[in-house]
Amino acid sequence: MPISRSKKTADTDTLTEPKIVVTAQQSRFHEVDDPASKDIEVNDLSITIGKREILQHTRLVLKAGLRYVFVGRNGLGKSTVLEALAERRIPGIATNLRMLLLDQTMVENAQKGNSILAGDGKDLTVLENVVASDRVRQRLLDDTASLSAVLQDGPGGTSQVVQVYRRLKLERAQRDLEEARLIAKHRSGARGSKARQVELEREAAVKEATQLADNTANEEGTDEVDAAVSMLESLQLNLEAMGSASIEARARTAMIGLGFSVEQIEGPMSKLSGGWQTRAALAAALIQKTDILMLDEPTNFLDLPAVIWLQHYLTTDLANNTTLVVTTHDRDFADAVAERLMILRVNPACTLETFNGTLSNHDAEKRRQIRRMTKMSDALDKKKEHMQSTIQKSAAAAKRSGDDKKLKQAASRKKKLEERTGLEVSAKGTRFKLNRDLAGYHLTARGDIEIPEFDPLVTMTIPEQPPELRNPGSLVSLENVSFTYKKAKKPTLNNIDLIVQPGSRTALVGLNGSGKSTFVNVITSDFSSPSTSPGVLLGTLTLHPQARIAHYTQHETSRLLEIGQANPQLTPLGHLQARHPSIQEQPLRALLSGLSLPSQTQANTPLSALSGGQLVRVAFATCFLPTPPHLLILDEPTTHLDSDSIVALIQALKTYAGAIIVVSHDRFFVRCVVEGQSVKQASTGDDVDQEAEADSSDDEDDKPPGKVYRLTRTSGRMIELTRGIDEYEEVVVRQLAKQGIEV
Repeated sequence: MPISRSKKTADTDTLTEPKIVVTAQQSRFHEVDDPASKDIEVNDLSITIGKREILQHTRLVLKAGLRYVFVGRNGLGKSTVLEALAERRIPGIATNLRMLLLDQTMVENAQKGNSILAGDGKDLTVLENVVASDRVRQRLLDDTASLSAVLQDGPGGTSQVVQVYRRLKLERAQRDLEEARLIAKHRSGARGSKARQVELEREAAVKEATQLADNTANEEGTDEVDAAVSMLESLQLNLEAMGSASIEARARTAMIGLGFSVEQIEGPMSKLSGGWQTRAALAAALIQKTDILMLDEPTNFLDLPAVIWLQHYLTTDLANNTTLVVTTHDRDFADAVAERLMILRVNPACTLETFNGTLSNHDAEKRRQIRRMTKMSDALDKKKEHMQSTIQKSAAAAKRSGDDKKLKQAASRKKKLEERTGLEVSAKGTRFKLNRDLAGYHLTARGDIEIPEFDPLVTMTIPEQPPELRNPGSLVSLENVSFTYKKAKKPTLNNIDLIVQPGSRTALVGLNGSGKSTFVNVITSDFSSPSTSPGVLLGTLTLHPQARIAHYTQHETSRLLEIGQANPQLTPLGHLQARHPSIQEQPLRALLSGLSLPSQTQANTPLSALSGGQLVRVAFATCFLPTPPHLLILDEPTTHLDSDSIVALIQALKTYAGAIIVVSHDRFFVRCVVEGQSVKQASTGDDVDQEAEADSSDDEDDKPPGKVYRLTRTSGRMIELTRGIDEYEEVVVRQLAKQGIEV
């Protein structure tokens, strides 16, 4: 796309592939360096990565201090937009804004040593690593310590003070130069020329500071000693302003809220698993002083207590002037956090839609608008039809009588009908006014009635009926089942009683480490042999001999990715064919297509190149091969899926005749799949749309509601929650209160 003079362009280094290119309208009077404004307003914004368009001539607005939830289908480019923001690729962003992005690759980056958690070494404790993640504070502390040591009559005297002062001055000049180079790289035209002039000035300052730091001949200047004292005072004021003294306490509070034990907080970082490293990175992001905080899927790897604490922290404890941008697949979390919604649309493509409210309220409001505009359109069509009939009759009568005057009147009325039919009320519900509601030049005196549309639905279909069992009976039966891992002091599962009937719905909830995965493994693995079992199984476990059990694990996508990396040419279709060579290609294609995996992707895209959402679809397909299971166990199935895909999966599972056991922290998913609520009923904040709820029966579940059970970490017992997931949420809030964590 050619770039006009009114646009600024920013792109990546030429060595980076694929390249991100950003263009935006930029007024020459717009001061992006104004430290007084923390808003972001960018017009005519376009973002491309490689040959793919992410945004196209749209508007991005982020008002200071508001909480935004950023939603959109997987693969549309939400993470790319956040990356462009965080790396200041978007023209018009003030250089003084402090921005921090915590993305989904934080654990991988931590292992490479370049994440938010990268400290001085792996020997740091978790607390030290989280505190040290604030690099601005750490640099201020280091500079303060260096100056304080030499100013307190150290052994080097004045000479030592001057040396340290010159070194710190050089480091500041180098940082200023790096910032100037970044700004100059992303600007053009008159502002680019000015930025390059600033870059040259700072290059000269670095050269001068380097020469001064290397000059040891004159290190007794009293002026520089005074300047060192002033620098120390400035450093101390900056530390005080950012609340440096309280950062350790804030870090402890954040980590305890996210579920860390005291032993973990004081223990080495190297002992943490990937999921706990993710929590530590999240804590590090929360304690830093930022103007814009961007969190990409922060609820991944969090159990419900941590999710509830996080949503409370973001809504009540986050600094008032901090702008928050969050992407999440957890609908309840999104509804609790959002003040405004930012939607990356499918239709019209590559556009951003902003809505004042939550995702559930947005859906309810759009349904109301669709009903309202549809009724208005139908009424207008009837009115036009009646007026056209009247005009035609008048014209016919005028022709028969030869009355030219009435014939002209009929023609005039027909012209007015064409020009003056349309919207009769404004968007606010007031009477339509041409000069206010339809400014500019138009061919008609009324606006067209445009019925808003949802983006095209994501659909998923799965085989609905498992093979009929020759012998009826329960699929799984547990009587006084207990399981204790080897070397463990107490059982993980203790006297569990549960019967899973065909077609039933069951949910397991509880803290991470409470035994949910152990319970599933007891059902799906053979723990009867002491030589192969990881522990001791007591009680009676009975499985239907003819029933097939399929297990979707929370690590299934990682396993598929490893398979794809080991065999770079392996496609989703090839993977299924390798596992089930006796099944013809067409049924495999039909199964993948039903899960919304396009035909081209099935046969031509390697497993290693699939997105998380696409890998989930392949993993689901394996669960239904060679035949649909009688019992489907889903362990955190919503991770990596966007909100629309989650709704599609819910609708597919509602039609499934087999039994389902769900292990999930997603409250919305549990309400719909297990408790039998409709999507509209389960959407918090959607209760205002009573008319739509009364009229709609598209996703009503005629099955009896399932049961929700809570596994306790302390006793290993399974407790039925008669009021479902809402009761568990209340239990979590009470437990947090007992720990001194108010939510």
